[in-house]
Amino acid sequence: MEEKLASIEARYNELVAQMAQPEIATDYSRYSELVRQKNEMEPVVMAYREWLKVKKDLDGARALTDGDDADMADMAREEIAPLEAQLFDLDKKIKTLLLPKDPNDERDVIVEIRAGAGGDEAGLFAADLSRMYTRYAEEHHWKVEVIDENETGIGGYKEIIFNMRGKGAYSRLKYESGVHRVQRVPSTESSGRIHTSTATVAVLPQVDDVEINVPQGDVETEVYKSQGAGGQNVQKNSTAVRLRHIPTGIVVQCQDERSQLQNRIRAMSILKARLYALMQGKQDAAQSETRRDQVGTGERSEKIRTYNFPQNRVTDHRLEMSLYRLETVLNGDLDEFIDELGARDQAAKLQAAMV
Repeated sequence: MEEKLASIEARYNELVAQMAQPEIATDYSRYSELVRQKNEMEPVVMAYREWLKVKKDLDGARALTDGDDADMADMAREEIAPLEAQLFDLDKKIKTLLLPKDPNDERDVIVEIRAGAGGDEAGLFAADLSRMYTRYAEEHHWKVEVIDENETGIGGYKEIIFNMRGKGAYSRLKYESGVHRVQRVPSTESSGRIHTSTATVAVLPQVDDVEINVPQGDVETEVYKSQGAGGQNVQKNSTAVRLRHIPTGIVVQCQDERSQLQNRIRAMSILKARLYALMQGKQDAAQSETRRDQVGTGERSEKIRTYNFPQNRVTDHRLEMSLYRLETVLNGDLDEFIDELGARDQAAKLQAAMV
């Protein structure tokens, strides 16, 4: 590993030297590319340099234990254990930094939330999840744009789809895909009985047009009048668009924009995101092969997280971890779950890389 790290440091030093050259400093495109490469290497190089320093200190302390000065030898022995622990932590950090990064981590995302089992209560829960992710996005200064929504009429959603645009959006939200379960007493329940309902969440990386080619002949297009809110113009004209991808059977619709062209563009972006997720799933045996596998069927027994109102508890079943502050979680305070899921994902990859 030291040889590889030394090679990375040498390349880093080369980049720094190139950036100092006047002819490169005035070439914005070239300079920006060098900065990007340097920034990608910098965490590894800084950790490696710290590792070298600690290793040097440790070697020095060990050498002093064999010296003639008894007091100096005792002091050196006291330093060895902390230095060994520091070196171990740096070794682990460097191995983690060297792991291949998910190529989708820096992408924007499309989030799809659908009511599952539980009737009207499931629709209300889907609305709760929509607000939760919207507030999470606000905390991270991401932009949210609703692409399509199908309301239940009582404040819930049968389905809502929106874009989230911001640095590292997919890296944070990719762990949210799956079945979410709520346990609470509905406002219409006079006997106080707790109901269990579900909603499914799918988080798809946004893809560029050049990455997914969808031949025109593979898509059937249907236009129809919007059924949702939006004013007289939306209701009067056939502005809503429904696309069906013939080879896969994937159906996408969009009706929130006022023009048919805008709805068509947005619907195509969702279709491409779903096709990209399907393609990625087939390439990676550890992932689901279809989007349906990603989110499950919505049955109550399938769940990644439970939101229990009577106990003020949110439990992530993948982590076997519970937080007793349901209100703050539903207000977008998800980082404790997401950080732990990311840490465990990295640990699993690191373990696999060492086998």
